Amino acid sequence: MNTIYRYFLIVIACASILLGIQIPSFVDQYEKRLDAHFIEAGNNLRGYQDIADKFFGGSIDSLLDKHERSLDETFKEEARPIRNIFERYRRFAKAKLSLDTGLPGKIVFIVTQGDKELIDETVASYSYTVPLNGAAVACGFMVMAVMVLLMELLRIAVLKLLRMRSYKAQATH
Repeated sequence: MNTIYRYFLIVIACASILLGIQIPSFVDQYEKRLDAHFIEAGNNLRGYQDIADKFFGGSIDSLLDKHERSLDETFKEEARPIRNIFERYRRFAKAKLSLDTGLPGKIVFIVTQGDKELIDETVASYSYTVPLNGAAVACGFMVMAVMVLLMELLRIAVLKLLRMRSYKAQATH
């Protein structure tokens, strides 16, 4: 039984390393996707920004307010897609600022506040890599260490539980 457990632990460790080394690659692919969407949103916003610069001192909010207060239904309707583009641009700009940190900070940001649309796109088109750079190896070993520790703690808990049941069974006989 002990040999089977050791082999199982080795398999878990190897799988954890392979999973862990994907983390920096996933972060990189997420950032590239974010950059592409940010550039696209900026390009879509550029014409409206030019109008805002010319007539509203650069304020897109003022341009949108003008559209939303217009008596012309066409202009009112036009405000919604412009606002969507503007909000998307600001959302991506804020995310880019948040990702201007080291790998641990990027991982925490993506896990806790990452853009769901971008995460889904990154997962859907993720290309697995086996990078052998310092960050990937460190992530791989950290994930492996956590998984092996969790497996050991689980094994200890199960053994304690079995011992407690065994003692209770002996005490009742």
